[in-house]
Amino acid sequence: MDSKMQSQIKVPATYMRGGTSKGVFFNLEDLPQPAQVAGEARDKLLLRVVGSPDPYAKQIDGMGGATSSTSKTVIASRSQRADHDVDYLFGQVSIDKPFVDWSGNCGNLSAAVGPFAIHAGLIDEDRILENGIVTVRVWQVNIGKTILIHVPIANGFVQETGEFELDGVTFPAAEIQVDFVDPTDGEGSMFPTGNLVDDLVVPDVGTFNATFINAGIPTIFIDAEALGYQGTELQDDINNDESALARFESIRAHGALKMGLIDSLEEAQTRQHTPKIAFVSQPKSYLSSSGKTVEAGEVDILVRALSMGKLHHAMMGTAAVAIASAACVPGTLVNLAAGGGEKESVTFGHPSGTLKVGAKAKQTEQGWVVEKAIMSRSARILMEGFVRVPSNVFE
Repeated sequence: MDSKMQSQIKVPATYMRGGTSKGVFFNLEDLPQPAQVAGEARDKLLLRVVGSPDPYAKQIDGMGGATSSTSKTVIASRSQRADHDVDYLFGQVSIDKPFVDWSGNCGNLSAAVGPFAIHAGLIDEDRILENGIVTVRVWQVNIGKTILIHVPIANGFVQETGEFELDGVTFPAAEIQVDFVDPTDGEGSMFPTGNLVDDLVVPDVGTFNATFINAGIPTIFIDAEALGYQGTELQDDINNDESALARFESIRAHGALKMGLIDSLEEAQTRQHTPKIAFVSQPKSYLSSSGKTVEAGEVDILVRALSMGKLHHAMMGTAAVAIASAACVPGTLVNLAAGGGEKESVTFGHPSGTLKVGAKAKQTEQGWVVEKAIMSRSARILMEGFVRVPSNVFE
């Protein structure tokens, strides 16, 4: 190394919370030249920024928070597409393994992309109102979909503080509506097997009824009772049970194979971000992780979902889109657990509380489609400046 070269390089970055997740946000132009294009150099940089791979699974030497919700990165740039403002690329960084999963989106961090784009100067100033709502038109690069992020503006600045409460987030903030436009898989059916319910055979584990859906993010839904659960479980009930986690991973891998997302079970090991696996049940009262009681009458359905091999502390935003989409199609396991029939919204209970999501589904000659899924989130800048990584990061 050049004796005059500093031992670390500085990369402009912004640390943001979006929904119940947080991650490190970058303007594409601010990345070191080797990392401005997809590939090994970019992955090495993001792994080092977040502090992975870490055999201790703590990410002490990086910006990650040692959970799937906090081991995330975002790269944004001015959009290359007409009628869009921003191109948004999401990288889910593995905690203990040396890879970045680019196979899906983060719905929670989607809410933060709008405010970040304004903060980073990616939106023309003449678009920014003095007071009102600015709709940031985002092209989600990972999945090739449009997201509309409705950002509140007060006195010419993004309004970050407010009274909107989101279960899973300690403090209230300003509400941001996020619209996932045509969230189903554009290359195939919303239900990749062509069925609303399938038999999923998992050797040495069992055979389960499952709903496979590509909406928001590829997701496998199974009845809680079939797995031996109530649907009221919290993180410790699942994440402290290594045999249960192994069973879920086996089900997820076989489901991914049936959905056509992978060609061999081994591929699932390097595709941790997708598909998600979730289990559903009819409403029951339970004590949320914050100690607040969720009454059965407050919700239409209970849903618990795993992300990166662990039960999520609340709900992934993309999985919430999948829940809304599946709930609005009569006959899916999600719809049946929510009482059946036609719906345009559903309120579900998750480990941290409740969330209402909406979707409008319709049946066409090509099968079921969802025009738009809607949910409310919030976002806030936590820190801005530079992240530092060793100068030999690309070696």
